Amino acid sequence: MNTYARFPITLTKGQGAIVWDDAGNSYLDFISGIAVNTLGHAHPAMTAAIAEQAGTMLHCSNLFHIPKQQQLAEALVRLSGLAAAFFCNSGAEANEGAIKLARKYFHDQGSSRRTVISATQSFHGRLLSTLTATGQDKVKIGFDPLPPGFIHVPLNDIEALKAAITDHTAAVLLEPLQGEGGVNIAEAAYLQAVRRLCDEHGILLMLDEVQTGIGRCGTMFAFEQAGITPDILTLAKGLGGGVPIGALLAGEKVAASFGPGSHGSTFGGNPLSCTAALTVLATIESESLLENVNARGAQLQQGLNELRRRFPVIRAVRGQGLLVGMELATEAAPYVAAARNEGLMILLAGPNVLRFLPPLNIREDEVNEALALLASAMESLA
Repeated sequence: MNTYARFPITLTKGQGAIVWDDAGNSYLDFISGIAVNTLGHAHPAMTAAIAEQAGTMLHCSNLFHIPKQQQLAEALVRLSGLAAAFFCNSGAEANEGAIKLARKYFHDQGSSRRTVISATQSFHGRLLSTLTATGQDKVKIGFDPLPPGFIHVPLNDIEALKAAITDHTAAVLLEPLQGEGGVNIAEAAYLQAVRRLCDEHGILLMLDEVQTGIGRCGTMFAFEQAGITPDILTLAKGLGGGVPIGALLAGEKVAASFGPGSHGSTFGGNPLSCTAALTVLATIESESLLENVNARGAQLQQGLNELRRRFPVIRAVRGQGLLVGMELATEAAPYVAAARNEGLMILLAGPNVLRFLPPLNIREDEVNEALALLASAMESLA
């Protein structure tokens, strides 16, 4: 089905931060499969781990105990400070699970709380529940009737959130940094105020870290930078480094509402995907990639701000770690095409924002190269 507005390129292979098309042209990949290829392409540790696991067992039903799944759950619980994990196959599935868990939690308490409040310009996936939670009307066209129980308020507006909370509110669902919606950062003070507000009203704070999590923003989870802990956390994208996997984490009391038969997934937490995720986590630690993300992210933002002084069309540069946006005073799509013609792969975050998502192990010289290629692209459109 014609569901994707594809670039006019066929990619055939990759190595590190470089990809090649079927004509032999090479490109510096600052898309990373949309924040998926955490370790770049064909990382030797990932290649070896997947091959070894494929020679043992690809899939095992969740009717049985799966050692790699248990190991991954233990690692994520330790890293996040939460208590339990459920595995699925994507971010949309993880967010669907979060919505279900929040509602089931209040059902188990005999409460009528079911409504979820999320932010305008948010993106939470394309299932019926998650596109309804998404704060962008464009993804909802033609899919009515949409499920009830969702409200949207502006990001970083604590008074709007206070006004939206009622006796029917079950949870607040936020991205610490809105990737799809324009690289919009939820301020630390705002997230702290939301945490306090949820505690005051006895409602749940759910954080969607599908794009921001697993080191992308310079800490393992972006919420760490605000000094808070959510009640429910969702992950996907970079967790598997290219192998599909999603995760839903929750505190002990909330997680207890998912008992046998309440939720499930055929493929979720299979040995192959969990092996890939464990390899990603181990490599982030062994190669000190969080330090690299912070160093290369600062380098990237500094370079983009230098370009801002050269090109008046650039309005702003913002981001955290290696999730960076550059806002333009005009449509950004021609700049994506111009950068691609120069040999740099970047993507949009809304109509007038360029988004940069290199792998977490991107090198200093590769960031410099990307900035030079982008400068050439900007000059071609000046």
